[in-house]
Amino acid sequence: VQLQASGGGLVQAGGSLRLSCAASGRTFSSNTVGWFRQAPGKEREFVATITWSGRIPYYADSVKGRFTISRDNAKNTVYLQMGSLKPEDTAVYYCAAQRSLRTTGIYSAPAYDYWGKGTQVTVSS
Repeated sequence: VQLQASGGGLVQAGGSLRLSCAASGRTFSSNTVGWFRQAPGKEREFVATITWSGRIPYYADSVKGRFTISRDNAKNTVYLQMGSLKPEDTAVYYCAAQRSLRTTGIYSAPAYDYWGKGTQVTVSS
């Protein structure tokens, strides 16, 4: 599965952005897909994930209530709607997928098998 993240950009604090993660190669309706982010000098951290089976979303506490993850399997795309953005949300955002029919260790980057190139999100104060 090849993943491509897009939709990043520069936005003022309080603004919104929608990131997209498009899959190619095959359908990824059976893959749990997540978003991670990495700010300069910091480790990559979990942001959100959505399971393949029940489409259940999970969020990091830092984004809960502000970000929404969703998927459109017909379009082979997972979205991350980000609202009420803060300067501390500034980072490179990556989408990642687990192997088919798997939902384990969802908060941990090593549990994801496929990664796309990141997209930069910059929030100005």
